[in-house]
Amino acid sequence: MAGLLAAVAAVAAAGILAAPASLAAQSPVEAVRAYREAHGAEILAEYRELLALPNVASDSAGVWRNAEYLRDRLDGLGFAAELLTLPGTPPVVFGQLRVPGATRTLALYVHYDGQPVDTAGWTHGPWEPTLYTRSMEAGGEPRPFPEPGEAVDPEWRIYARSAGDDKAPFAALFPVLDAFRDEGIAPTSNLLVFLEGEEEAGSPRLGEYLARHRGRLDEADIWLFLDGPVHPTGRPLITFGVRGVTALSVTVYGPTRPLHSGHYGNWAPVPGMMLSRLLASMKDETGRVLVDGFYDTVEPLGAEERAALDALPDTDPELMRELGLARTEGAPESLAERLLLPSLTVKGLASGNVGPLTRNVIPAEATAELGIRLVEGTDPDHLEDLVEAHIRAQGYHIVRDDPDLESRLAHPRIAKVERQGGYPAARTDMSLPVVRSVVAAARQGAGDELVLVPTLGGSLPLYLFTDGLGKPAVIVPIANADDNQHAPDENIRVGNLWYGMELFAALLAME
Repeated sequence: MAGLLAAVAAVAAAGILAAPASLAAQSPVEAVRAYREAHGAEILAEYRELLALPNVASDSAGVWRNAEYLRDRLDGLGFAAELLTLPGTPPVVFGQLRVPGATRTLALYVHYDGQPVDTAGWTHGPWEPTLYTRSMEAGGEPRPFPEPGEAVDPEWRIYARSAGDDKAPFAALFPVLDAFRDEGIAPTSNLLVFLEGEEEAGSPRLGEYLARHRGRLDEADIWLFLDGPVHPTGRPLITFGVRGVTALSVTVYGPTRPLHSGHYGNWAPVPGMMLSRLLASMKDETGRVLVDGFYDTVEPLGAEERAALDALPDTDPELMRELGLARTEGAPESLAERLLLPSLTVKGLASGNVGPLTRNVIPAEATAELGIRLVEGTDPDHLEDLVEAHIRAQGYHIVRDDPDLESRLAHPRIAKVERQGGYPAARTDMSLPVVRSVVAAARQGAGDELVLVPTLGGSLPLYLFTDGLGKPAVIVPIANADDNQHAPDENIRVGNLWYGMELFAALLAME
């Protein structure tokens, strides 16, 4: 590997990476395809080396090894690469590549840390990359990594932590830049690379990193988030937004201690029943949230977002069958449509015991954990305020700590509400010229199979870029939908790496 990096550095230093695109004998996508066909085994060998580096954010030595590896690889490709640091947190790998004559800057975000692991659930060690002939579920068998010159089957799977989430973009991006170098193709945009090392730990210092280095990031015209899996159908995907998230814990109170249900039943208030009625008042049977004002600030879709939504493949019937659902909330609206509204979910309930531990008692309290997913136009604090106002409207006195006896005697209904914090949603306008350029380029790498999704159901702090930096951001995933993200036996389908190479080639050379 050291020899390869040295060779790449020498070539990059000679300025070949920045040579005019007119020198290329092939289109960028064709050049990358040819490079992959000639060097498939070497690409997998390099990826194997990166996957073997443990990368849990809490493992300081491990994440630093990953960061240094990535910095050196970028440096060898002609980037001005460095490690940005804050005390007590993994470094950000930052790189800049200036392209003579370029008038646009693409910023690429990838995270290099991975989820913690319970090794007992893994077929092989999570940092012992293992190649399979197919997925394990399809009956694949382990096989050696290929030797140089050996054909590579796109259905092979590599099993390792972060194979899909989120080291996969490195295995696609670096070979693209190698191919560009070999063919004398220059990217059409300046490039910024921002590689985070604690995304799986909740990105607690990301905002601080962005604020501290904003002056170096302001030149970005658009952020491309190279993260996540493609559409469940296997089709290529671009997403233009994510939901925000916040949460509340609600506890209601009955007697000061558990009471015998025979002696006190029909007399002492039952917290479980109280909480059930309170929760039922928040949502009707169709799934509509009944909290006043819950939907009032939702930002409507634009024409392009609506067209993208209408063009999505109808996967709901198959998904309902898979999940054993005879009905869905909000029917006949589709899952994709429902993700464009804020949601209120009961994540968990507790009051007394069930099963063999059940006792004939009236519990002293009952607790519900509520999750709220936000969409563009909604604010975490505002929606929490609305839920609290609804609780008060049901006759509850809200407290922040367990009530004392005086409070219990003064208020017939008491609810302790604990806010757990969160962040807003983010969505990029699909009609922006730079976004249209990204979509047009992606179609070169993905063809007509490309799926455009206005908003994902999940949450990540994209708002730090769209709101904090004031820049558009889109998510450009390449991993297979069945990559076991965050789970044991995480994997990447080799064909998805090959797709990623062609997609990234088209994006780096877009008009």
